[in-house]
Parts: sequence; C-alpha cells; structure tokens
Amino acid sequence: MAISELPNSRTESDGSAVLRVLSYNVRSMRDDEDALARVIRACAPDLVLVQEAPRFFRWRKHAARLAAKSELVVLSGGATAAGPLLLCSLRATVERTEDVLLPLTPGLHRRGLATAVVRFGGARLGLVSCHLSLRKDERYAQAGMVLDRVAALGTPHVLVAGDLNERPGGPAFSRLTKELRDGWEVSPWGGEHTSTPADPHQRIDAILATPGIEFLGCGVPTGLDPADLRAATDHLPVLAAIRVPAAGTTAS
Repeated sequence: MAISELPNSRTESDGSAVLRVLSYNVRSMRDDEDALARVIRACAPDLVLVQEAPRFFRWRKHAARLAAKSELVVLSGGATAAGPLLLCSLRATVERTEDVLLPLTPGLHRRGLATAVVRFGGARLGLVSCHLSLRKDERYAQAGMVLDRVAALGTPHVLVAGDLNERPGGPAFSRLTKELRDGWEVSPWGGEHTSTPADPHQRIDAILATPGIEFLGCGVPTGLDPADLRAATDHLPVLAAIRVPAAGTTAS
C-alpha cells in the first residue's frame, strides 16, 4: 500500500485530529542525511519521534538541519534526552516539553526519553520517544519507566514510539503492550519488519498508544525509494495515521 492510501492529516469538525506520526532511528545521522530527509518528507508527518539523534559536537545544529530539510521544527530532545528527539510540523501547538534521563547502568549507554504535550485543533496529546537498552533486564526496567512517564504526563491520550530493541512477545515489549495498544497489531498497514533495510526480518521498532487513540493504519511505508531507505540509516521507519479525540470527548 502506498503512502497516499494512508489518511492525510486534518482537523475534523468535532475538534478531533487525524495525524501522521513517524518513528525513526536515524543512527546519529551518520549516513546519507539528504536521503534521510527525503524519506521523512515523503511520509508527510505531523510528528516524528526520533531515536539516536546526534548527541555530541554541535548536536543542536545537526538536529535543526534535519528538521529544516524535513520541513519540520525541533520540538524537544536530542543530547539532553540521551538520543531521543521530537520533531513536529507547524500545525502543533506546544504546551510543554521535558527531557528525561534514565538511571545509568555502569558500562552501558545512557538512555533517556524525549517527552512533550502538544495540541492539534481540539485534540491534546502526550508524546514519548524512547530507545530501550540492548540488555534484557535493563530494557524491562526501562519499559516500566516509560509507562510511569506516560502516567506522569497527565493527558488522557499519549503516544509512545521508539526502538524497543526487542521483538513482540519479549518481556519489555509485552510490559508496554499490557497498557498500550500496538499500532501494527491493531491496524496493520504497509510492511511489518523494521530491521534491517537491506534484509528486513524483525520488528523491533513500534508506535504504541493509550486506548483512546484510534489507529487508522500503522507499519513500514511502502512505495518509497529503496535506495533512500538503505542509505538513510540502519532501521526502516514506522508510519502511523491516528485519530485523537478532542479534549473532553472519547473515541467512538
């Protein structure tokens, strides 16, 4: 299914918002930056929840450049969240942002969360971009911390997306999906596997949401230039169309 078959972004008459959301591990932008931006632009997202954004020298300039090339703006995150980054379109009204560092395990990479609360029309939405540990026990603990952060945002609707470093059915993945809905499982669209672009054989990236958010389609977008996908980074992106109810209403 082509990207054009996924619903376009819009604000509906009741104040609810239909949004396109992209989750993408960009491997610190060490690959083909122009190909990466072309992939993002082709998906026409309102929100991009990035993992492995640049974290070192001039990282803010790198993030700003990616946003500009992708026709978006930087919302939150980057080095201050140990890698997760949020980008958004100018449709978003930003209420607040917070970068969260998770406990450091000696000898392992520092992990963190980029979080925000935004509004589109009458819809209010919490966001969490995450990149979980390669180590099983730490990954499971971090999944619990993600759920704690979801609760702490204080919004009825929250979207969580990221590189979970685990396949569905694993302990951390299952811990998250006990409380959050998995977009691919609820409304599969496009492709399933996100790793690797040259040989897609496993799904370790996901877009998850609290129950009030309606998934209209979720998966790896098809119809993009395969050369761009291979050149951009070592993951495939996950794209979802969602409907977020207006504040004070519930999904039907």
